Amino acid sequence: MATQVLFIQGGSEGAYEADRLLADSLQKALGHGYRVQYPRMPDEDDPQYHAWKTAIEASLAKIRGPIALVGHSLGAFMLVKLLAETKLPTDLIGLFLIATPFVSATEGWQFPDMAPPKSFAKKLNAVRIFLYHSRDDEVVPFEHLALYRAKLPRATMHVFEGRGHQFRNDLTEVADDIRRHATEQSARLDVNPHALDG
Repeated sequence: MATQVLFIQGGSEGAYEADRLLADSLQKALGHGYRVQYPRMPDEDDPQYHAWKTAIEASLAKIRGPIALVGHSLGAFMLVKLLAETKLPTDLIGLFLIATPFVSATEGWQFPDMAPPKSFAKKLNAVRIFLYHSRDDEVVPFEHLALYRAKLPRATMHVFEGRGHQFRNDLTEVADDIRRHATEQSARLDVNPHALDG
């Protein structure tokens, strides 16, 4: 059975079609044995958390087996907020976040109503997290990566040069991380089939 990858798009008008190139790149780089699912999020030009949360949870409910969660830009932040507020999938391979805005009441993009709970770091530090950001990101300031680094010291940070906000439509490095950790998780389950219980 193919390993499932759920890719959540960014926000703003035209984001779904723009990020489709990222989703296609990820599927091509992962190859056989992986299936990238790319649902359209509601009202991308006026994104609302609760509507996106409902859509993401509906997609998750249809997926069985190990899953990698991938988000770009606002979609990456939506995954952070959702996982901070809900039960973590027991078969989660990892959280792979690309050009992720840091949203809080006092740092990064300051939107108190959208900020995840202050305890989000404690919960997410139990998850394999990978963050990818290019220094020349023209949408989400590169400095947001440092804010996540302070909150999520166990996360793996990948810094890029010249890839912009859309990463030149190339997610080869993300695919490499997904494949590596999916293989490691599979190996752990072969040794201990109850490793994901509880």
